[in-house]
Amino acid sequence: MSENKFEQEFTENSFWDKTKNFAKVAGEAVLEPALKLYYSAQDADTPKWAKRTVYGALGYFISPIDAIPDITPIVGYSDDLGVLVAATAAVAVYIKKEHGDKAKETLKQWFG
Repeated sequence: MSENKFEQEFTENSFWDKTKNFAKVAGEAVLEPALKLYYSAQDADTPKWAKRTVYGALGYFISPIDAIPDITPIVGYSDDLGVLVAATAAVAVYIKKEHGDKAKETLKQWFG
């Protein structure tokens, strides 16, 4: 199976740059699934196919080109959230409690 365009867009630095720079705009509802996916992809127990799914979704999230521009007020991140939720559903069995806990801890640090 070939890599998709958005999977190729994913890099660690671009993921952290986007999440930190747009945390307040995107909000916790978008960032929590993104962080859970990210932490699950870092886990050695997560299979390669699931990691590809995660990196594809995160690549879409950080891509400057997507279905609804992120600068569009209110709905700008709705397509990103949809992609993240779909990826979360696809790999849910590999998202451990510890991934959710790390995501919540990161959000707590950012949002207080």
